Amino acid sequence: MKITTQGKGIRIGERLEGKISDKMRKFDKYFGEEGSFNVRIRPEGSLMVVEITMKLDNKVYRAEARDEEILTAVDRAIDKLESQIRRQKTKFLKKKKEYPQIANYLEEDNGSDFDYTTDAPEESKITRHKTFELRPMTSEDAILQMEMLGHDFLVYLDADTDSVCVVYKRNDGNYGLLEPKY
Repeated sequence: MKITTQGKGIRIGERLEGKISDKMRKFDKYFGEEGSFNVRIRPEGSLMVVEITMKLDNKVYRAEARDEEILTAVDRAIDKLESQIRRQKTKFLKKKKEYPQIANYLEEDNGSDFDYTTDAPEESKITRHKTFELRPMTSEDAILQMEMLGHDFLVYLDADTDSVCVVYKRNDGNYGLLEPKY
């Protein structure tokens, strides 16, 4: 398992990096060398923000946690990541051949603190279908349109690149832009 630790606005020492790696080892016996984790740490006011991204079999899982202490935030982010995997248990077990590492993890874990039968719906389904016309615009125009509509995101056709893009409002109040490569 590959673990990359990055600090933004903070220096990550070898000792801290070692402690984070030790905490992440709980996933090691299930995912082995196949999984890769990216741990990003940044200060936000008096809190430390820890973001863990896990890549496995072309799937991406992400968890973020905030706390005054870095290691406490790491623990919370790991718990959130583990919870995401557990919530997907029924889907993974149905497609066991596609996700053998995660299925093995969930089976050996014995559902430690969760009752999957009552919390998780049997299957997700589409409850609403909406069509709309893509209009060429700049990212600034898309942000303005999104704010006027009161939405959290907006899909639009970029006027400069002729590609379909998405602008979205981030938790920190800023905006994000998704530009696909194809």
